[in-house]
Amino acid sequence: MAENTPAGSTTDGAIQVGGPKQPIDARVSAPASYDVADFPVPHGREEEWRFTPLERLRGLHDGTAVADGGVKVEVKAPEGVTVETVGRDDARVGSSGKPVDRVAAQAYSSFEKASVVSVPKETVLTEPVRITVHGEGGVAFGHQVIEIGAFAEAVVVIDHTGDATLAANVEYLIGDGAKLTVVSVQDWDDSAVHVAQHTALVGRDATFKSVIVTFGGDLVRLHPRVVYGAPGGEAELYGLYFTDAGQHQEHRLFVDHDTPHCRSNVAYKGALQGKDAHAVWIGDVLIRAAAEGTDTYELNRNLVLTDGARVDSVPNLEIETGEIVGAGHASATGRFDDEQLFYLMARGIPADEARRLVVRGFFAELVQQIGVADVEERLLTKIEAELGASVA
Repeated sequence: MAENTPAGSTTDGAIQVGGPKQPIDARVSAPASYDVADFPVPHGREEEWRFTPLERLRGLHDGTAVADGGVKVEVKAPEGVTVETVGRDDARVGSSGKPVDRVAAQAYSSFEKASVVSVPKETVLTEPVRITVHGEGGVAFGHQVIEIGAFAEAVVVIDHTGDATLAANVEYLIGDGAKLTVVSVQDWDDSAVHVAQHTALVGRDATFKSVIVTFGGDLVRLHPRVVYGAPGGEAELYGLYFTDAGQHQEHRLFVDHDTPHCRSNVAYKGALQGKDAHAVWIGDVLIRAAAEGTDTYELNRNLVLTDGARVDSVPNLEIETGEIVGAGHASATGRFDDEQLFYLMARGIPADEARRLVVRGFFAELVQQIGVADVEERLLTKIEAELGASVA
């Protein structure tokens, strides 16, 4: 594997690590707006769009996509949780920050009603909130807000299924001292397109954990972002993805450390198989001059199972103050470890089963971060099915 490979280097013809890029602060200072007209139509040469096959966005990026389909949203919540459908004028909508690219702005300009889930302060949920987003065909624009009151604790599972061309914004508002875990599963049909910005506003001494799981879809492009509202906030961003033949899966993270004494930890892992499978991971962490006492680390690892797959992995860390606790990043991309397979097969384990064991072990640490037993089991079953399909 290639650990901490320098920008612009290539570990294999199909494995790209790094590449030309702008400083993070230059990208942060780019337009952020609720108005889609403030963003130029991307052409694929821009830093934030250079990996994305624009022709597969079905017009989400250039204004030609018009809402004509349906996305059905259902929420199952424990007692005490408030579930609302609100209009654009609700004060909570858009309060975590502005859209940072044209598709996010298009989604914000185009949605009609937003779904808001609120957990009252000091409420500790013993069961997860379950949100199902099911595509019923066509183009749709969505907006969700998850609001956690001060010193409350909650787990939210957002499950994406069906077929749709969906552009959406998701906001997480985490009150002081609160703890929120969000598991977002992208288990779309093979023809779906999903582009979304996720923004978490983390309060004083609050804890936010995100686990993003991506399997399905023709194209999935997610943009998780973390901003801190006060000192003491902690963010853990985990992700796993299994990119199959022809799929494009892109995760572009940004953690904005502009507040003192906050912490972040990022760990994403992906496996790829099949011709033209393409995974992109961009990890941007900016430690601003005012953010003394910051502690941050980010990691991306990719396992290429077959020929014909491509990975682009770009970890970026920019530090504007020397008064920090720690900061680091790493990227590792490599092919299947023949030595591990040989070790298992030498002990009587058939090749197919040995392959499954290695991949399960690769993902096991992140699956355990989910903390919801039925979701963990479902994802492990999904991984088995993907591996079985490749063997067949």
